[in-house]
Amino acid sequence: MSEHQSSMTRLLTEWPHDIAVAGAFLTRLPFRPKGPASMDALANAARAFPIIGLLVGGLAGGALWLATQADLYTLPSVIIGLIVAAIVTGALHEDGLADLADGMGARSREHRLEIMRDSRIGAFGVLALIFSIALKAALLAGLPGPGLAWGAMVGAAVLSRAIMPLCMLMLAPARADGLAQGAGRPDSLVVAQSLGLGAVAAVALFGWNMGLAAIIAALLAFVVVGWLARSRLGGYTGDVLGAMQQVAEVFILIVVGAILP
Repeated sequence: MSEHQSSMTRLLTEWPHDIAVAGAFLTRLPFRPKGPASMDALANAARAFPIIGLLVGGLAGGALWLATQADLYTLPSVIIGLIVAAIVTGALHEDGLADLADGMGARSREHRLEIMRDSRIGAFGVLALIFSIALKAALLAGLPGPGLAWGAMVGAAVLSRAIMPLCMLMLAPARADGLAQGAGRPDSLVVAQSLGLGAVAAVALFGWNMGLAAIIAALLAFVVVGWLARSRLGGYTGDVLGAMQQVAEVFILIVVGAILP
């Protein structure tokens, strides 16, 4: 069997392993990959990121729906959903957003990377989290009905994670010893599968017109955060991936809120 055929066979048959690796990386849920779960396995497993987004969004959206069924107002129900999402992921992506925001305040590339590695949070990080969470809560609560809020929460969770492998492919690692370097670079087929899953989810949940707009919003987040990472850091880090996911969610929800009556 040729190397190409072997690669194609792996891509078609190893979905359960890739989902487990992606779940172990992106969530605090008890995923237990049966095969190797080393960092270099993450590049291949990146195609499953949207599936993990579906799980996270489904749990968060389910919490939102249950809260509305208990006759809570939409805003507190949305906040409960956002809390569940943060618990499921261990606030991994929120931490990345805060670290990137803090690092952007430094003057040199080396100092930015040093600040981003610091576990303490600064003023820029706090403000970035406040603005991000406030925007998501307001945009979701402003949608006409809890059903639409649920769909938007799930769709944004899936699509925002679908673009993360694209960042891993297009940008070089910013550090020689960080997560990005250890994870490796996914090939174009892995990225295509991730983007394809995200696009299917967007169209299924939002319809053709709004789904296309949401896809464009997610790609815009990739361009903005990717440009910032390349110009200010020289590449991407794990924090950049988290920040990109958070920014993409906000962009997607802005588009959905703007299009819906």
